[in-house]
Amino acid sequence: MEDPPKEVDTGAVDTSSAETTYNSVKQLPIDDQLDQADGKIYRPKDPKMCRHGDKGMCDYCMPLEPYDRGYKEEKSIKHLSFHAHLRELNASANKTGSASSYMAPLSEPDYTVAKKCPSGHPPWPAGICSKCQPSTITLQQQEFRMVDHVEFSNPAIINTFIDAWRQTGTQRIGFLYGRYEPYEIVPLGIKAVVEAVYEPPQQDEADGVTLTTQETDKAVERAAELCGLSRVGVIFTDLLDAGAGDGSVVCKRHVDSYFLSSLELRFAAQLQVQHPTPCRWSDSGKFSSKFVTSVISGNKDGEIDISSYQASCSAEGMVKADLIEPSANPSVMRVAEPTDSRYVPDIFYKRINEYKRAVMENAKPAFPLEYLLITLTHGFPDNPDPLFAAIPGTFPLANRAHVGQSQDLHAVAKHLGLKSGAENTQLSAISDFHLLVYIISLGILSPEEEELMAKVALSKDVQDGVRLLESSGWQTLLTIVNEST
Repeated sequence: MEDPPKEVDTGAVDTSSAETTYNSVKQLPIDDQLDQADGKIYRPKDPKMCRHGDKGMCDYCMPLEPYDRGYKEEKSIKHLSFHAHLRELNASANKTGSASSYMAPLSEPDYTVAKKCPSGHPPWPAGICSKCQPSTITLQQQEFRMVDHVEFSNPAIINTFIDAWRQTGTQRIGFLYGRYEPYEIVPLGIKAVVEAVYEPPQQDEADGVTLTTQETDKAVERAAELCGLSRVGVIFTDLLDAGAGDGSVVCKRHVDSYFLSSLELRFAAQLQVQHPTPCRWSDSGKFSSKFVTSVISGNKDGEIDISSYQASCSAEGMVKADLIEPSANPSVMRVAEPTDSRYVPDIFYKRINEYKRAVMENAKPAFPLEYLLITLTHGFPDNPDPLFAAIPGTFPLANRAHVGQSQDLHAVAKHLGLKSGAENTQLSAISDFHLLVYIISLGILSPEEEELMAKVALSKDVQDGVRLLESSGWQTLLTIVNEST
């Protein structure tokens, strides 16, 4: 993607604010990479239509733009990738080489009342006018998505997560830790690669789950940072045994019911608001979120399956303005009632009526959830190469005391082979995200030793492993473990 043109003094349009945002925002590495990518869709020479030589080009074989609508329909791509959408906006909003007309192509929706109105009247709720009140909201299905695909690097990650339900029959929630990489299936696509699932303190029930704390575990974030990972999403189960004795589960979520309930979608939108994506192409320096929501439930064949979603930009804006609330009907979202602290603008959505014509409907008091929901694809790699070598679940997961699992020094000794005298297995055993989190939480290792431990977990390098095993902090850890066991 081309950089914005250099600022020139034309006396017409001030571009300094847009260029300041562009130059000051530090984007995610994946966004910088795709900004510089060619993005063109290259096509081979058509043997029937192309009449030119091998070095020629015509309308039938020339490269397509990543946002080409014909290619999108031909490949059944439901949503444009974010960077393809961005290229399309830039192509229409800015002309190459024209400094005076440059504008940031992206702007986050703002459905709140302006706090400082130029008209000079008392601030809302004491006064309001057309200049400070938000515009009418017209909902429509979003054409692009911030993330196109969710890839779980190791099937055992999901299997271990589901084990809690298998043992108790209650639901479970966890945060996805991974990274973002290019997704080659769609032009300029992005996939979230999940390497670990961390289960925070929670109260499990047969029909839901409640997080008991909203605080972020510092040891988890430290371990993720050292391993080059970040929190990329959330995952939860919604499983009910079908009672057939063959392991089948009930299919609750389908086209005639719902895919993500209004309560879940609002929760997803709230998490996306908490994890904004820095973006130099937005006038605010950030735009939407790459945070994903995955659900494990039963499919139409009675099998356990995964579905992945995101809330739209409109959903994020409506959550920020406190305009929506969950409904008793999971397939619809309610519009909140206006109060002294909440201004609710007019909200409409378009639908196709019984006469096959597009009509505008008032979204109050409730509207279909599909206008706020974006569907992602998901899957597992053909040749798994997970970041961590240890089999997920061999070291106990955090906050699983209700199924008889606990993270303690006895578990460390068993996992590292100290009880059996198999210390030579320590190097591969260290490559476990949950073990790293627990050891960091003990506070025994120095920051430098924590970095070395993470390096050993990722590279499995023997020389680094020897340095770690001989370090004072690791020796202290082994001493404490041996004394306790």
